[in-house]
Amino acid sequence: MPKPEGAPVGAARTLPVMTTPHSGAAAAGPARDRAEPPLPRAEFAFPGPLRDRIVAAVLDGAKTATASLLREYGQEGEPLPAAGGRSVVVDSAGTPVAVIEVTRVRIVALGDVDDGHARDEGEGHSSAAEWRRAHEKFWHSDAMREALGEPAFTVDDDTPVVLESFRVVETLRPR
Repeated sequence: MPKPEGAPVGAARTLPVMTTPHSGAAAAGPARDRAEPPLPRAEFAFPGPLRDRIVAAVLDGAKTATASLLREYGQEGEPLPAAGGRSVVVDSAGTPVAVIEVTRVRIVALGDVDDGHARDEGEGHSSAAEWRRAHEKFWHSDAMREALGEPAFTVDDDTPVVLESFRVVETLRPR
C-alpha cells in the first residue's frame, strides 16, 4: 500500500510506484471533518509527474498494489500497514483524492517479488524482473538515497520489501 507518507518512494516514467511511510499527516475532507479521526496520508512517489500518473492509475483502478522498503517504516517510526487500514491518497499538490483500504500485506525478500504483484502495481510491468529493474532505478536514485540519508544505498535479493494490496473505497474529487 502506499505507505503513509514519509520519504516518498517512487520511480520515474512508467516505473513502479513506491510509497512513503505514513507521516501521520491528517487528511481533510467533508466526511472526515466530523467525528471520525483523521486518516493518515498515502503519498506515492515524490510529488511530480510520476505521482500524478500513479494517482491516476489508482483512481482508474489499474493500480491495486504497491511496494516499499521495510526500512522506510523503521526510519519514519511508523507502524507497518495492516489489512483493513485506511489512508487518504494525495496528489502532487497535496490534495486528497481518494480513500484506500489495505486488503493484504506481505513482507518478502526483494528476490521473491512475484509477477502477479508486478502486474497489480498497474504501471505496465509484465514480470517481476521488469518491475525490479524499475524499482531498483528508483531506490538507487539520488532523491531516494537522500530521503534515506544513505548516499551509497543499494538493494539486493535479500532486501526486505513491504508488498501491499489495496482497494479504493471512496473517491474524494471528480475524475
